[in-house]
Amino acid sequence: MASYRKRGNIWRAEVARKGVRTSATFKTKAEAVAWATAEEAKIMAGKVTADHTVADLLRRYVTLVSPKKSPRAARWEHNRVEALIRDEPKLAEKKLIDVRAADWAAWRDKRLKQVAGSTVARDLNLFSACFMTAKREWGWIHESPISGVSRPKEEQPRSRRPTQDEIDRICHALGYDQDETPTTATARCGAAYLFAIETAMRAGEIVGIRREHVFRDKRYVYLPKTKNGTARSVPLSSRALRIIEQLEPLADQFEGTVFGLTSAQLDALFRKARDRAGVEGLTFHDSRREGLTRLAKKFNVMELAKISGHRDLRILQNVYYAPTAEDLAAKLD
Repeated sequence: MASYRKRGNIWRAEVARKGVRTSATFKTKAEAVAWATAEEAKIMAGKVTADHTVADLLRRYVTLVSPKKSPRAARWEHNRVEALIRDEPKLAEKKLIDVRAADWAAWRDKRLKQVAGSTVARDLNLFSACFMTAKREWGWIHESPISGVSRPKEEQPRSRRPTQDEIDRICHALGYDQDETPTTATARCGAAYLFAIETAMRAGEIVGIRREHVFRDKRYVYLPKTKNGTARSVPLSSRALRIIEQLEPLADQFEGTVFGLTSAQLDALFRKARDRAGVEGLTFHDSRREGLTRLAKKFNVMELAKISGHRDLRILQNVYYAPTAEDLAAKLD
């Protein structure tokens, strides 16, 4: 049965059916009655249950839906769901019938104080997909509480590229010499950095290269496992080949890998060398942008996407290809 109470200028409607209790406030009694009637109909039709929580819905999604995606995507979705349940217990434990858009808007605003807007938007897209699946396929809810929540505005894509002077200073800080075998992990980080600029490969892809995946006679390296879950082959420039050859004397030391580094080692060593070199605002991943911008002088956009593995050409254009006005002017001559 639904009950209605007026407090000041606000009408409060309360619905209690089949163990389900829910309520909401409205400006007029007519609005309250219309809402209560609709809520009772949903409860009687089995579209709202008393027991399901936000955590139940999210975990069901990563159990049934996420495994159908790439392993990397499934792992990310599982981690994000568990992080929300761990970090936001009040929201996670809330019954689905009590969740409102305001709850997710409050979560968004809190999360924006911790991470970038693009990260928040990506999380909201995941949770929205969870709720929409629960609505369309499971019949757990009538409407998604996230559908009315606005996403953070997209930030300007990163455009930082290293200058040749910065590249030289970082390689010097890493103790890398192109005429010597890089026997130390620090020196191999320098080799990996230059290799990244030559190939536009990601850090994780570089440290994962195995000897059997390098085809020197055909001048390419095969990547069976990439970020988007699709294998690809990357052509090697003459300089990239020389770096591979430079590491040959160390081939038996790294259990089949070429560079003998982990992603964590590469990241830590690069950061320390960058700081010692006095270079600011640069990340190892910026080498991918530098590499693709250089390769764009030789390849068209479709060839560039084939090399980089991008499926969305907009991301390739807006985020990774960053020519300067000087670069473009040079093409006019």
